Amino acid sequence: MDIVARTLVGLVAALHAYILVLEMFLWRKKPGRALHGFDAEMARATAPMAANQGLYNGFLAAGLVWGLVAADPTGFAAQVFFLCCVVFAGVFGAATANRRILFAQALPGAVALAAVLAAR
Repeated sequence: MDIVARTLVGLVAALHAYILVLEMFLWRKKPGRALHGFDAEMARATAPMAANQGLYNGFLAAGLVWGLVAADPTGFAAQVFFLCCVVFAGVFGAATANRRILFAQALPGAVALAAVLAAR
């Protein structure tokens, strides 16, 4: 179960690293605009906000990677903390911005969190 949990944590970290790239560097390009259906002007106007969100996603990814490389009990605690952050951010995002966030962010985080707790 430990391998499954670590793999899922790694995938959630990779997802948040991808979101960082999308929101910080690709927001004005086709992949970023397509995410929300923005035209070039709306993407330009919202780029600073998206970059800020991307930075926060990078912090989540970094925390999850830290949890994977740190020895226990620190590694376990970091994984649980940052996965909880991912789940809460996903639920909040789904409630306030777009329902898809529940499935794209909160659900993977919750599955990884369950696996981490089960592996303990």
